[in-house]
Amino acid sequence: MAVPQRRISKTRKRMRRTHFKLSVEGLVTCPNCGEMIKAHHVCPKCGYYAGKATYLDGKLVKEEKKAPAKKAPAKKSSKKSEAK
Repeated sequence: MAVPQRRISKTRKRMRRTHFKLSVEGLVTCPNCGEMIKAHHVCPKCGYYAGKATYLDGKLVKEEKKAPAKKAPAKKSSKKSEAK
């Protein structure tokens, strides 16, 4: 079994491990509330994404597409009915 010949000091060990650290990448501020959030994610504080409300009280808000209003059929005027 491999055993180190000399003990590695705390300083040398810590100097080697300075590069083994986590980095937080991709944090941006929410344009709605100013909270720091992950990029391209819904804000957990206010529930906005790309300027639109997506979550309200923990429930997903579904945007309803409004159907175009149906027009009433136009009455055809006949000359015969007007003459009577």
